[in-house]
Amino acid sequence: MGSKVHGKLKLAHASGGVKSEPLRFAADCMLGRLARWLRILGHDVVYFHTVDDSELVDFAAREGRVLLTRDTRLVQRRAARGALLIHSHLLEEQLRQMVLWNRQALLGPPLCRRCLECNQATVPVKKAELKDRVPVYVYRTQARFMTCPACGRIYWRATHVLSMLRRLRRSLPRASQ
Repeated sequence: MGSKVHGKLKLAHASGGVKSEPLRFAADCMLGRLARWLRILGHDVVYFHTVDDSELVDFAAREGRVLLTRDTRLVQRRAARGALLIHSHLLEEQLRQMVLWNRQALLGPPLCRRCLECNQATVPVKKAELKDRVPVYVYRTQARFMTCPACGRIYWRATHVLSMLRRLRRSLPRASQ
């Protein structure tokens, strides 16, 4: 499939695209939507609904993850060096800040290669195995499917992928487009 160009935004879509490793993040409870979008972009994001600040900082350091938070007190901790303070509560502005932080790495990995719910890397699954697990229309119109080995969710490319790309493009800094 290679890289696709949507507007002026070039995103990698498959193994033939940009060769870049996914970034690894730990996101606090205030950044659930951002965590989900970073997973859409192919990154490894552990998201905590509830966690003690010191446990979150320790986890991120132990796992070699960039800590994402909106908590100004948390980033002031010496142990939280390298944490990224997300300034806005609005998703589009959060995405814009992330792209400004590291555009090349953020937009490098293949899209939609992680489970949006449990963060596991998805794996290809044969279409024939899914006949009774996806809607009839989806089965007829889609050729490739991915599944999460941990939770069993099934993923396929559909019109929502283009919608996500349009939303992401709108979020990018104007000067960088």
